[in-house]
Amino acid sequence: MDAASIPTAADNRYKVLVAICISAVIIPLVFTGPAISIPSVARDLGGDQASLGWIVNAYAIAFGGCVMAAGALGDQIGRKRCFVTGLVIFAVTSVLIGLTPSLLVLNLLRALEGIGGALVLTSATSLLAQEFEGAERPRAFSFLGTAFGVGLAFGPMASGFVIEHWGWRALYFAIAVISILILMLGTPRIRESRDPDAQGIDWPGTILFTAALVSLTFAIVLGPQQGWASAMVLGLLGGAVVLLAAFVAAELKSAHPMLDLSLFRYPRFIGVQLLPVATGFSFVALIVYLPIWFMAIQGRDAFAAGLAILPLTAPMLVVPLIAGRLARFVSPGVLSGIGFLIAAAGALLLMRLSPEAGLGPMILPMLLIGIGNGLPWGLMDALSVSVVPKERAGMAAGIFTTMRVAGEAIAIAAIGAALVGLTAHGLTVAAADNAISLPASAAAIASTISSGAHGAATNESPALDGTIMALANAAYTDALRVILLVLAVLAILTAAICLLTLREGRPATQTDEA
Repeated sequence: MDAASIPTAADNRYKVLVAICISAVIIPLVFTGPAISIPSVARDLGGDQASLGWIVNAYAIAFGGCVMAAGALGDQIGRKRCFVTGLVIFAVTSVLIGLTPSLLVLNLLRALEGIGGALVLTSATSLLAQEFEGAERPRAFSFLGTAFGVGLAFGPMASGFVIEHWGWRALYFAIAVISILILMLGTPRIRESRDPDAQGIDWPGTILFTAALVSLTFAIVLGPQQGWASAMVLGLLGGAVVLLAAFVAAELKSAHPMLDLSLFRYPRFIGVQLLPVATGFSFVALIVYLPIWFMAIQGRDAFAAGLAILPLTAPMLVVPLIAGRLARFVSPGVLSGIGFLIAAAGALLLMRLSPEAGLGPMILPMLLIGIGNGLPWGLMDALSVSVVPKERAGMAAGIFTTMRVAGEAIAIAAIGAALVGLTAHGLTVAAADNAISLPASAAAIASTISSGAHGAATNESPALDGTIMALANAAYTDALRVILLVLAVLAILTAAICLLTLREGRPATQTDEA
Protein backbone atom coordinates (compact mmCIF):
# COMPACT_ATOMS: atom_id res chain seq x y z
CA MET A 1 0.00 0.00 0.00
CA ASP A 2 1.48 3.39 -0.99
CA ALA A 3 1.28 6.51 1.12
CA ALA A 4 -1.39 8.05 -1.06
CA SER A 5 -3.78 5.21 -0.27
CA ILE A 6 -3.45 5.57 3.51
CA PRO A 7 -6.36 7.53 4.96
CA THR A 8 -5.23 10.72 6.70
CA ALA A 9 -6.64 12.05 9.95
CA ALA A 10 -8.37 14.79 7.96
CA ASP A 11 -9.98 12.19 5.68
CA ASN A 12 -11.34 10.36 8.70
CA ARG A 13 -12.65 13.54 10.30
CA TYR A 14 -14.58 14.55 7.21
CA LYS A 15 -15.98 11.06 6.80
CA VAL A 16 -17.16 11.30 10.40
CA LEU A 17 -18.68 14.69 9.57
CA VAL A 18 -20.55 13.20 6.62
CA ALA A 19 -21.87 10.33 8.74
CA ILE A 20 -23.03 12.65 11.52
CA CYS A 21 -24.64 15.05 9.05
CA ILE A 22 -26.57 12.19 7.44
CA SER A 23 -27.78 11.20 10.89
CA ALA A 24 -28.85 14.83 11.40
CA VAL A 25 -30.94 14.59 8.23
CA ILE A 26 -32.81 11.48 9.33
CA ILE A 27 -33.63 12.71 12.87
CA PRO A 28 -36.24 15.25 11.61
CA LEU A 29 -37.13 12.85 8.78
CA VAL A 30 -38.09 10.18 11.31
CA PHE A 31 -40.31 12.82 12.96
CA THR A 32 -42.01 14.43 9.94
CA GLY A 33 -42.11 11.47 7.54
CA PRO A 34 -44.46 9.29 9.60
CA ALA A 35 -46.85 12.25 9.90
CA ILE A 36 -47.28 12.15 6.11
CA SER A 37 -47.93 8.41 6.34
CA ILE A 38 -50.88 8.64 8.78
CA PRO A 39 -53.66 8.42 6.13
CA SER A 40 -51.96 5.43 4.48
CA VAL A 41 -51.47 3.69 7.83
CA ALA A 42 -55.14 4.36 8.69
CA ARG A 43 -56.30 2.70 5.48
CA ASP A 44 -53.99 -0.27 6.08
CA LEU A 45 -54.18 -0.86 9.84
CA GLY A 46 -57.30 1.11 10.81
CA GLY A 47 -57.54 3.21 13.96
CA ASP A 48 -59.02 6.58 14.89
CA GLN A 49 -57.29 9.94 15.14
CA ALA A 50 -56.42 9.36 18.81
CA SER A 51 -54.55 6.11 18.18
CA LEU A 52 -53.05 7.26 14.88
CA GLY A 53 -51.75 10.42 16.55
CA TRP A 54 -49.44 8.28 18.65
CA ILE A 55 -47.42 7.53 15.52
CA VAL A 56 -45.99 11.01 16.04
CA ASN A 57 -46.62 11.49 19.77
CA ALA A 58 -44.91 8.27 20.91
CA TYR A 59 -41.68 9.23 19.14
CA ALA A 60 -41.75 12.84 20.36
CA ILE A 61 -42.50 11.97 24.00
CA ALA A 62 -39.84 9.26 24.21
CA PHE A 63 -37.35 11.58 22.54
CA GLY A 64 -38.11 14.49 24.87
CA GLY A 65 -38.26 12.38 28.01
CA CYS A 66 -34.93 10.65 27.37
CA VAL A 67 -32.76 13.35 25.83
CA MET A 68 -31.18 14.43 29.14
CA ALA A 69 -30.63 10.84 30.27
CA ALA A 70 -29.13 10.00 26.87
CA GLY A 71 -26.61 12.81 27.21
CA ALA A 72 -25.63 11.67 30.70
CA LEU A 73 -25.35 8.07 29.50
CA GLY A 74 -23.00 9.13 26.71
CA ASP A 75 -20.79 10.93 29.20
CA GLN A 76 -20.62 7.75 31.31
CA ILE A 77 -20.30 4.85 28.88
CA GLY A 78 -19.04 6.66 25.77
CA ARG A 79 -20.53 8.90 23.09
CA LYS A 80 -19.60 6.60 20.22
CA ARG A 81 -21.27 3.65 21.94
CA CYS A 82 -24.46 5.67 22.40
CA PHE A 83 -24.34 6.90 18.79
CA VAL A 84 -24.01 3.35 17.48
CA THR A 85 -26.72 2.09 19.84
CA GLY A 86 -29.10 4.82 18.68
CA LEU A 87 -28.52 3.98 15.02
CA VAL A 88 -29.02 0.27 15.70
CA ILE A 89 -32.31 1.10 17.45
CA PHE A 90 -33.31 3.19 14.42
CA ALA A 91 -32.51 0.35 12.03
CA VAL A 92 -34.12 -2.48 14.01
CA THR A 93 -37.29 -0.63 15.00
CA SER A 94 -37.76 0.71 11.46
CA VAL A 95 -37.57 -2.79 9.99
CA LEU A 96 -40.01 -4.10 12.60
CA ILE A 97 -42.41 -1.21 11.95
CA GLY A 98 -42.28 -1.99 8.25
CA LEU A 99 -43.36 -5.56 9.03
CA THR A 100 -45.91 -4.89 11.79
CA PRO A 101 -49.57 -5.88 11.29
CA SER A 102 -50.74 -3.87 14.31
CA LEU A 103 -51.12 -0.15 15.00
CA LEU A 104 -50.48 -0.74 18.71
CA VAL A 105 -47.18 -2.47 17.99
CA LEU A 106 -46.27 0.30 15.55
CA ASN A 107 -46.82 2.96 18.22
CA LEU A 108 -44.77 1.03 20.80
CA LEU A 109 -41.94 0.67 18.30
CA ARG A 110 -42.14 4.38 17.56
CA ALA A 111 -41.49 5.05 21.25
CA LEU A 112 -38.35 2.89 21.05
CA GLU A 113 -37.38 4.82 17.93
CA GLY A 114 -37.66 8.03 19.96
CA ILE A 115 -35.15 6.66 22.48
CA GLY A 116 -32.83 5.93 19.55
CA GLY A 117 -33.27 9.49 18.32
CA ALA A 118 -32.31 10.89 21.73
CA LEU A 119 -29.15 8.75 21.78
CA VAL A 120 -28.15 9.79 18.25
CA LEU A 121 -28.79 13.51 18.75
CA THR A 122 -27.00 13.94 22.08
CA SER A 123 -23.96 11.88 21.09
CA ALA A 124 -23.64 13.34 17.57
CA THR A 125 -22.98 16.88 18.79
CA SER A 126 -20.39 15.70 21.34
CA LEU A 127 -18.63 13.53 18.76
CA LEU A 128 -18.45 16.38 16.28
CA ALA A 129 -16.97 18.68 18.93
CA GLN A 130 -14.16 16.19 19.63
CA GLU A 131 -13.26 15.78 15.94
CA PHE A 132 -13.03 19.48 15.08
CA GLU A 133 -11.29 22.22 17.02
CA GLY A 134 -10.54 25.90 16.61
CA ALA A 135 -11.86 27.64 13.51
CA GLU A 136 -12.97 24.32 11.97
CA ARG A 137 -15.50 23.61 14.72
CA PRO A 138 -18.02 26.37 13.89
CA ARG A 139 -17.84 25.40 10.23
CA ALA A 140 -18.50 21.75 11.08
CA PHE A 141 -21.46 22.70 13.25
CA SER A 142 -22.81 24.93 10.48
CA PHE A 143 -22.88 21.83 8.26
CA LEU A 144 -24.69 19.99 11.05
CA GLY A 145 -27.30 22.74 11.32
CA THR A 146 -27.78 22.77 7.57
CA ALA A 147 -28.28 19.00 7.62
CA PHE A 148 -31.05 19.38 10.20
CA GLY A 149 -32.60 22.04 7.98
CA VAL A 150 -32.48 19.76 4.94
CA GLY A 151 -34.23 16.98 6.86
CA LEU A 152 -36.87 19.38 8.15
CA ALA A 153 -37.44 21.15 4.82
CA PHE A 154 -37.44 18.21 2.44
CA GLY A 155 -38.40 15.36 4.77
CA PRO A 156 -42.16 15.64 4.15
CA MET A 157 -41.72 15.80 0.38
CA ALA A 158 -39.23 12.92 0.24
CA SER A 159 -41.40 10.83 2.56
CA GLY A 160 -44.46 11.54 0.45
CA PHE A 161 -42.61 10.42 -2.68
CA VAL A 162 -41.62 7.12 -1.08
CA ILE A 163 -45.12 6.53 0.33
CA GLU A 164 -46.83 7.35 -2.95
CA HIS A 165 -44.64 5.00 -5.02
CA TRP A 166 -43.86 2.14 -2.63
CA GLY A 167 -46.19 2.50 0.37
CA TRP A 168 -45.80 3.68 3.95
CA ARG A 169 -43.85 0.59 5.01
CA ALA A 170 -41.13 1.42 2.48
CA LEU A 171 -40.52 4.69 4.33
CA TYR A 172 -39.40 2.79 7.43
CA PHE A 173 -37.32 0.35 5.40
CA ALA A 174 -35.57 3.37 3.84
CA ILE A 175 -34.82 4.77 7.32
CA ALA A 176 -33.34 1.40 8.27
CA VAL A 177 -31.13 1.33 5.17
CA ILE A 178 -29.85 4.87 5.82
CA SER A 179 -29.08 3.98 9.45
CA ILE A 180 -27.10 0.93 8.36
CA LEU A 181 -25.16 3.01 5.81
CA ILE A 182 -24.19 5.48 8.53
CA LEU A 183 -23.01 2.61 10.71
CA MET A 184 -20.88 1.26 7.86
CA LEU A 185 -19.57 4.61 6.64
CA GLY A 186 -18.74 6.62 9.70
CA THR A 187 -18.71 4.68 12.93
CA PRO A 188 -15.49 2.70 12.26
CA ARG A 189 -13.65 6.04 12.08
CA ILE A 190 -15.23 7.67 15.13
CA ARG A 191 -13.06 7.84 18.25
CA GLU A 192 -14.63 6.92 21.56
CA SER A 193 -14.86 9.58 24.23
CA ARG A 194 -16.42 9.92 27.65
CA ASP A 195 -16.38 12.27 30.61
CA PRO A 196 -14.27 10.84 33.48
CA ASP A 197 -16.09 13.17 35.90
CA ALA A 198 -19.59 12.29 34.65
CA GLN A 199 -22.35 12.17 37.25
CA GLY A 200 -24.91 9.40 37.58
CA ILE A 201 -28.12 9.31 35.55
CA ASP A 202 -31.21 10.69 37.27
CA TRP A 203 -33.44 7.68 36.59
CA PRO A 204 -36.27 8.73 38.97
CA GLY A 205 -36.44 12.15 37.32
CA THR A 206 -36.37 10.68 33.82
CA ILE A 207 -39.12 8.16 34.57
CA LEU A 208 -41.38 10.64 36.39
CA PHE A 209 -40.99 13.33 33.72
CA THR A 210 -41.72 10.92 30.86
CA ALA A 211 -44.69 9.41 32.71
CA ALA A 212 -46.14 12.89 33.31
CA LEU A 213 -45.78 13.69 29.60
CA VAL A 214 -47.48 10.42 28.61
CA SER A 215 -50.36 10.96 31.04
CA LEU A 216 -50.92 14.55 29.91
CA THR A 217 -50.78 13.62 26.23
CA PHE A 218 -53.23 10.74 26.70
CA ALA A 219 -55.65 13.13 28.42
CA ILE A 220 -55.37 15.68 25.62
CA VAL A 221 -55.86 13.06 22.90
CA LEU A 222 -58.83 11.32 24.57
CA GLY A 223 -60.58 14.52 25.69
CA PRO A 224 -62.59 15.25 22.52
CA GLN A 225 -63.82 11.65 22.16
CA GLN A 226 -64.57 10.65 25.76
CA GLY A 227 -65.42 14.10 27.10
CA TRP A 228 -63.23 16.35 29.21
CA ALA A 229 -65.29 15.55 32.30
CA SER A 230 -65.03 11.77 31.85
CA ALA A 231 -63.42 9.74 34.63
CA MET A 232 -60.66 8.55 32.29
CA VAL A 233 -59.63 12.03 31.16
CA LEU A 234 -59.87 13.56 34.63
CA GLY A 235 -57.85 10.66 36.04
CA LEU A 236 -55.14 11.15 33.43
CA LEU A 237 -55.00 14.90 34.05
CA GLY A 238 -54.83 14.32 37.79
CA GLY A 239 -52.15 11.69 37.28
CA ALA A 240 -50.11 14.13 35.18
CA VAL A 241 -50.29 16.73 37.96
CA VAL A 242 -49.26 14.20 40.62
CA LEU A 243 -46.40 12.87 38.51
CA LEU A 244 -45.18 16.37 37.74
CA ALA A 245 -45.26 17.28 41.43
CA ALA A 246 -43.34 14.11 42.25
CA PHE A 247 -40.82 14.99 39.53
CA VAL A 248 -40.27 18.46 41.02
CA ALA A 249 -39.84 16.97 44.50
CA ALA A 250 -37.38 14.37 43.20
CA GLU A 251 -35.33 17.00 41.36
CA LEU A 252 -35.14 19.25 44.41
CA LYS A 253 -33.81 16.36 46.51
CA SER A 254 -31.45 14.88 43.92
CA ALA A 255 -27.73 15.56 44.20
CA HIS A 256 -27.44 15.36 40.40
CA PRO A 257 -30.87 16.29 39.01
CA MET A 258 -31.94 15.73 35.43
CA LEU A 259 -33.20 19.33 35.38
CA ASP A 260 -31.74 21.92 37.74
CA LEU A 261 -34.94 23.76 38.65
CA SER A 262 -32.99 26.58 40.30
CA LEU A 263 -32.40 28.00 36.81
CA PHE A 264 -36.05 28.98 36.70
CA ARG A 265 -35.19 31.72 39.20
CA TYR A 266 -33.89 33.69 36.21
CA PRO A 267 -36.92 35.44 34.63
CA ARG A 268 -35.27 35.68 31.21
CA PHE A 269 -34.57 31.94 31.30
CA ILE A 270 -38.30 31.32 31.75
CA GLY A 271 -38.98 33.58 28.77
CA VAL A 272 -36.58 31.59 26.60
CA GLN A 273 -38.39 28.34 27.44
CA LEU A 274 -41.54 29.74 25.84
CA LEU A 275 -39.83 30.08 22.45
CA PRO A 276 -39.67 26.36 21.54
CA VAL A 277 -43.20 25.85 22.86
CA ALA A 278 -44.40 28.65 20.58
CA THR A 279 -42.59 27.26 17.53
CA GLY A 280 -44.01 23.84 18.41
CA PHE A 281 -47.53 25.22 18.04
CA SER A 282 -47.05 27.69 15.20
CA PHE A 283 -44.68 25.64 13.03
CA VAL A 284 -44.02 22.01 13.98
CA ALA A 285 -47.69 21.11 14.49
CA LEU A 286 -48.54 22.59 11.08
CA ILE A 287 -45.96 20.30 9.47
CA VAL A 288 -48.03 17.42 10.85
CA TYR A 289 -51.58 18.63 10.16
CA LEU A 290 -51.39 20.71 6.97
CA PRO A 291 -50.37 17.68 4.84
CA ILE A 292 -53.33 15.76 6.27
CA TRP A 293 -55.64 18.64 5.26
CA PHE A 294 -54.16 18.62 1.76
CA MET A 295 -54.74 14.86 1.51
CA ALA A 296 -58.08 14.61 3.31
CA ILE A 297 -59.80 17.73 1.98
CA GLN A 298 -58.10 18.58 -1.31
CA GLY A 299 -57.50 14.98 -2.33
CA ARG A 300 -53.76 15.32 -2.96
CA ASP A 301 -51.55 12.26 -2.79
CA ALA A 302 -48.78 11.92 -0.20
CA PHE A 303 -46.04 13.31 -2.45
CA ALA A 304 -48.15 16.28 -3.56
CA ALA A 305 -49.04 17.02 0.07
CA GLY A 306 -45.37 16.96 1.09
CA LEU A 307 -44.51 19.18 -1.87
CA ALA A 308 -47.34 21.58 -1.00
CA ILE A 309 -45.87 22.45 2.41
CA LEU A 310 -42.42 23.21 0.97
CA PRO A 311 -43.10 26.98 1.27
CA LEU A 312 -43.61 26.35 4.99
CA THR A 313 -40.51 24.23 5.56
CA ALA A 314 -37.96 25.51 3.02
CA PRO A 315 -37.27 28.81 4.85
CA MET A 316 -35.70 26.74 7.64
CA LEU A 317 -32.74 26.13 5.32
CA VAL A 318 -31.69 29.76 5.16
CA VAL A 319 -33.58 31.96 7.64
CA PRO A 320 -31.83 30.61 10.79
CA LEU A 321 -28.47 31.43 9.17
CA ILE A 322 -29.67 34.93 8.30
CA ALA A 323 -30.95 35.35 11.85
CA GLY A 324 -27.51 34.48 13.21
CA ARG A 325 -25.94 37.24 11.13
CA LEU A 326 -28.62 39.79 12.03
CA ALA A 327 -28.03 39.02 15.73
CA ARG A 328 -24.68 40.82 15.43
CA PHE A 329 -26.59 44.08 15.16
CA VAL A 330 -30.03 43.46 16.71
CA SER A 331 -30.94 41.84 20.01
CA PRO A 332 -31.91 38.15 19.51
CA GLY A 333 -34.97 38.77 21.67
CA VAL A 334 -36.15 41.57 19.38
CA LEU A 335 -35.50 39.45 16.28
CA SER A 336 -37.45 36.58 17.81
CA GLY A 337 -40.35 38.89 18.61
CA ILE A 338 -40.37 40.21 15.04
CA GLY A 339 -40.31 36.63 13.78
CA PHE A 340 -43.39 35.65 15.78
CA LEU A 341 -45.25 38.73 14.50
CA ILE A 342 -44.43 37.67 10.93
CA ALA A 343 -45.63 34.14 11.73
CA ALA A 344 -48.85 35.54 13.20
CA ALA A 345 -49.49 37.49 10.00
CA GLY A 346 -48.95 34.31 7.99
CA ALA A 347 -51.37 32.33 10.17
CA LEU A 348 -54.05 35.02 9.78
CA LEU A 349 -53.61 35.04 6.00
CA LEU A 350 -53.70 31.24 5.89
CA MET A 351 -57.20 31.35 7.38
CA ARG A 352 -58.38 32.02 3.82
CA LEU A 353 -57.58 28.41 2.88
CA SER A 354 -60.38 26.72 0.96
CA PRO A 355 -61.01 23.18 -0.31
CA GLU A 356 -61.81 24.58 -3.75
CA ALA A 357 -58.82 26.94 -4.03
CA GLY A 358 -55.51 25.83 -5.42
CA LEU A 359 -52.14 26.07 -3.72
CA GLY A 360 -51.38 29.58 -5.01
CA PRO A 361 -53.19 31.63 -2.33
CA MET A 362 -51.53 29.56 0.41
CA ILE A 363 -47.91 30.01 -0.70
CA LEU A 364 -47.34 33.49 0.75
CA PRO A 365 -48.98 32.70 4.13
CA MET A 366 -46.93 29.51 4.49
CA LEU A 367 -43.76 31.39 3.55
CA LEU A 368 -44.50 34.01 6.20
CA ILE A 369 -45.05 31.32 8.84
CA GLY A 370 -41.82 29.57 7.85
CA ILE A 371 -39.78 32.79 7.75
CA GLY A 372 -41.30 34.05 10.98
CA ASN A 373 -40.53 30.86 12.88
CA GLY A 374 -37.10 30.63 11.25
CA LEU A 375 -35.91 33.78 13.03
CA PRO A 376 -36.31 32.48 16.62
CA TRP A 377 -35.40 28.96 15.43
CA GLY A 378 -31.91 30.15 14.57
CA LEU A 379 -31.45 32.13 17.78
CA MET A 380 -33.13 30.35 20.66
CA ASP A 381 -30.42 27.72 21.24
CA ALA A 382 -27.86 30.47 21.86
CA LEU A 383 -30.40 32.48 23.86
CA SER A 384 -31.00 29.52 26.17
CA VAL A 385 -27.40 29.63 27.42
CA SER A 386 -26.85 33.39 27.22
CA VAL A 387 -29.47 34.24 29.87
CA VAL A 388 -27.81 32.22 32.65
CA PRO A 389 -24.30 32.29 34.19
CA LYS A 390 -21.68 30.64 31.98
CA GLU A 391 -21.06 27.83 34.46
CA ARG A 392 -24.74 26.82 34.16
CA ALA A 393 -24.78 26.80 30.34
CA GLY A 394 -24.65 23.01 29.96
CA MET A 395 -27.67 22.40 32.18
CA ALA A 396 -29.51 25.33 30.57
CA ALA A 397 -29.00 23.83 27.12
CA GLY A 398 -30.26 20.46 28.34
CA ILE A 399 -33.39 21.95 29.89
CA PHE A 400 -34.03 23.91 26.71
CA THR A 401 -33.74 20.81 24.51
CA THR A 402 -36.11 18.91 26.80
CA MET A 403 -38.64 21.75 26.77
CA ARG A 404 -38.34 21.98 23.01
CA VAL A 405 -39.22 18.35 22.30
CA ALA A 406 -41.79 18.12 25.09
CA GLY A 407 -43.45 21.31 23.87
CA GLU A 408 -43.65 19.95 20.34
CA ALA A 409 -45.25 16.73 21.59
CA ILE A 410 -47.87 18.62 23.60
CA ALA A 411 -48.53 21.02 20.70
CA ILE A 412 -49.15 18.16 18.27
CA ALA A 413 -51.47 16.39 20.70
CA ALA A 414 -53.36 19.57 21.63
CA ILE A 415 -53.94 20.72 18.06
CA GLY A 416 -54.99 17.23 16.99
CA ALA A 417 -57.50 17.07 19.84
CA ALA A 418 -58.77 20.57 19.06
CA LEU A 419 -59.26 19.69 15.40
CA VAL A 420 -61.36 16.66 16.32
CA GLY A 421 -63.40 18.56 18.90
CA LEU A 422 -64.06 21.59 16.69
CA THR A 423 -64.86 19.42 13.67
CA ALA A 424 -67.31 17.33 15.69
CA HIS A 425 -69.04 20.46 16.99
CA GLY A 426 -69.24 22.03 13.54
CA LEU A 427 -70.58 18.83 12.00
CA THR A 428 -73.22 18.47 14.72
CA VAL A 429 -74.45 22.03 14.15
CA ALA A 430 -74.42 21.66 10.35
CA ALA A 431 -76.31 18.35 10.49
CA ALA A 432 -78.96 19.89 12.75
CA ASP A 433 -79.31 22.94 10.49
CA ASN A 434 -79.83 20.68 7.48
CA ALA A 435 -82.07 18.21 9.33
CA ILE A 436 -79.66 15.37 8.60
CA SER A 437 -79.23 12.33 10.83
CA LEU A 438 -75.61 11.29 11.17
CA PRO A 439 -74.91 7.54 10.71
CA ALA A 440 -72.19 7.64 13.39
CA SER A 441 -71.22 9.95 16.23
CA ALA A 442 -69.91 13.33 15.17
CA ALA A 443 -66.72 12.68 17.16
CA ALA A 444 -66.12 9.39 15.31
CA ILE A 445 -66.64 11.03 11.92
CA ALA A 446 -64.41 13.96 12.92
CA SER A 447 -61.72 11.54 14.07
CA THR A 448 -61.83 9.74 10.73
CA ILE A 449 -61.64 12.96 8.74
CA SER A 450 -58.76 14.22 10.91
CA SER A 451 -56.77 11.06 10.20
CA GLY A 452 -57.29 11.42 6.46
CA ALA A 453 -58.82 7.92 6.26
CA HIS A 454 -61.86 8.73 4.12
CA GLY A 455 -61.92 5.25 2.68
CA ALA A 456 -62.11 3.64 6.10
CA ALA A 457 -64.98 5.91 7.06
CA THR A 458 -67.13 5.19 4.03
CA ASN A 459 -66.51 1.45 4.31
CA GLU A 460 -67.64 1.37 7.92
CA SER A 461 -70.54 3.80 7.36
CA PRO A 462 -71.85 3.57 3.78
CA ALA A 463 -74.05 6.63 4.31
CA LEU A 464 -70.96 8.73 4.93
CA ASP A 465 -70.91 10.20 1.46
CA GLY A 466 -72.37 13.04 -0.51
CA THR A 467 -73.90 15.70 1.71
CA ILE A 468 -72.54 14.34 5.00
CA MET A 469 -69.00 14.10 3.68
CA ALA A 470 -69.24 17.64 2.32
CA LEU A 471 -70.46 18.89 5.70
CA ALA A 472 -67.66 17.02 7.48
CA ASN A 473 -65.00 18.43 5.15
CA ALA A 474 -66.36 21.95 5.61
CA ALA A 475 -66.41 21.50 9.39
CA TYR A 476 -62.81 20.27 9.35
CA THR A 477 -61.68 23.26 7.27
CA ASP A 478 -63.53 25.65 9.60
CA ALA A 479 -61.84 23.94 12.55
CA LEU A 480 -58.43 24.48 10.97
CA ARG A 481 -59.27 28.16 10.46
CA VAL A 482 -60.08 28.49 14.17
CA ILE A 483 -56.80 26.76 15.03
CA LEU A 484 -54.89 29.19 12.81
CA LEU A 485 -56.56 32.14 14.56
CA VAL A 486 -55.56 30.74 17.95
CA LEU A 487 -52.00 30.14 16.72
CA ALA A 488 -51.81 33.74 15.50
CA VAL A 489 -52.89 35.00 18.93
CA LEU A 490 -50.33 32.75 20.65
CA ALA A 491 -47.60 34.01 18.31
CA ILE A 492 -48.51 37.64 19.07
CA LEU A 493 -48.43 36.96 22.82
CA THR A 494 -45.06 35.24 22.48
CA ALA A 495 -43.76 38.20 20.47
CA ALA A 496 -44.83 40.52 23.28
CA ILE A 497 -43.03 38.35 25.85
CA CYS A 498 -39.88 38.35 23.71
CA LEU A 499 -39.93 42.12 23.28
CA LEU A 500 -40.60 42.71 26.98
CA THR A 501 -38.33 40.13 28.63
CA LEU A 502 -35.60 39.25 26.12
CA ARG A 503 -34.87 42.51 24.31
CA GLU A 504 -31.85 43.18 26.55
CA GLY A 505 -30.06 40.10 25.19
CA ARG A 506 -26.67 41.14 23.91
CA PRO A 507 -25.83 40.83 20.22
CA ALA A 508 -23.38 38.08 19.38
CA THR A 509 -19.77 38.93 20.16
CA GLN A 510 -16.68 38.04 18.21
CA THR A 511 -16.18 35.13 20.56
CA ASP A 512 -19.64 33.85 19.70
CA GLU A 513 -18.91 34.09 16.02
CA ALA A 514 -15.59 32.27 16.21
